[in-house]
Amino acid sequence: MNMITFMIALSLALSIALTALNFWLAQMTPDSEKLSPYECGFDPLGSARLPFSIRFFLVAILFLLFDLEIALLLPLPWATQLQAPTTTLTWTSILILLLTLGLVYEWVQGGLEWAE
Repeated sequence: MNMITFMIALSLALSIALTALNFWLAQMTPDSEKLSPYECGFDPLGSARLPFSIRFFLVAILFLLFDLEIALLLPLPWATQLQAPTTTLTWTSILILLLTLGLVYEWVQGGLEWAE
């Protein structure tokens, strides 16, 4: 049997077995809580024109900012193998310090507090 044919047959058999196991073991007792729609903690049956808290956007922006920071810091281990890694480490330290100061500022100003 060809190796590719064997791998395709094995993955197909494993997929069918796991899907059948899921249908067999799954709980089939839905209640009203599971069947109701959930929209970010708001009642989805009410008015669609209710004011939306700006804090949700603040948390989303902070998440994107720190996600971008991780993307910028990922190549750092390879950058330390350059001829002059001190420049890279200096700029990295400045970036981390700036983001930490911004997070501390938001924390002190109460921007991360949910309750008023």
